[in-house]
Amino acid sequence: MALGKVAIVGTAQTELRPVWGEAQHIDLISAVVRSVFKGTGFSIDDVDFVIDSGSDVLDGRSISNCGFLGALGAHHKEEARVEADGIWALQYGVNKIRSGASSVGLIVAYSKPSESMVENYWASQVEPFYQRPVGFSQRAAAGIQAQRYLADRGRSVRDLAEFAARRWADAKANARVQIDDLPDAEAVLASSESALPLTQLMMSRPVDGAIAMLIVDEASARRAGNNPVFITGMGSGTDSHAYADRDPLKLTSLEAAAAMAARAAGWSAKEADIVELSAPSVVGEMLAIEILGLDEGKAAVNRSGGALPADPIMATGLCRAVEAVRQLREPQLYDGGSPSRALVHGTQGVGMQNNCVMTLEV
Repeated sequence: MALGKVAIVGTAQTELRPVWGEAQHIDLISAVVRSVFKGTGFSIDDVDFVIDSGSDVLDGRSISNCGFLGALGAHHKEEARVEADGIWALQYGVNKIRSGASSVGLIVAYSKPSESMVENYWASQVEPFYQRPVGFSQRAAAGIQAQRYLADRGRSVRDLAEFAARRWADAKANARVQIDDLPDAEAVLASSESALPLTQLMMSRPVDGAIAMLIVDEASARRAGNNPVFITGMGSGTDSHAYADRDPLKLTSLEAAAAMAARAAGWSAKEADIVELSAPSVVGEMLAIEILGLDEGKAAVNRSGGALPADPIMATGLCRAVEAVRQLREPQLYDGGSPSRALVHGTQGVGMQNNCVMTLEV
């Protein structure tokens, strides 16, 4: 029996800021939950389940989602927490609807890293006896990856800086990311050292924010008051936890996830009109582009700026999906044309250990 189709009928996003000082978690979450229903023809009463992505480590409390149930609209509803990037919460929700168990789902992802020690968050994910005591974390993994990449590809640190500066410029034009001072390549090179050869502005910038997405089955999508975007393929993969067991230049779990999504959709990443990628560093994004075989002259890759200027950590992949939906629905706000296919990507874990890919179509 063929699996049913799932459509995205509503999205909402707060501005992504380095510090949302005047707003608490519940403020950010409730803002997007209230907004996501506008123009869809649905209300919170129609929602069968709520799945949220957040981190107890970043939030600083155990079972932190229990404090946000009201803001999530999850009272007297089925609610689940996914302690991973929001794109995995979306994957979970899609599978619930495709199974026939539900018709309408609300996906919410949020982070306030400005209230956390992000380095400690990443350190909590590495091997605790040998790696953690010597300071191995996301930055160290990105530095190793960058050193290997520059040596293998014959690229320069300036190449990395120019790439990062382009992404910051794209995000500045996005208007949904707070950027006070737009860095050029020189400013990227001059920023403080992160992990040789990477500077701080070559790593993704943690930001506060929340994302919500309303997903429905095909029958319910006909009720929607706006153009639905269908999720036609999904794939995910996990590499070895031990970074030394991986080839930093291959990202095999990304390759596997993309192949899985392509089989379901019937088309590959190279055929997408729009691509939104996540990565913790400039080299991570450049590798993802290579591995997926993307041609930036044919596809609009990270037109939003991607994760480098704005990484809400637990919401980054879901943010990529929201950006892709917006570009598919409103191409006149970008470069025009008639895009019909988008590929979105989320990553989680130190050194891009886990990867998830989805294909979207209108």
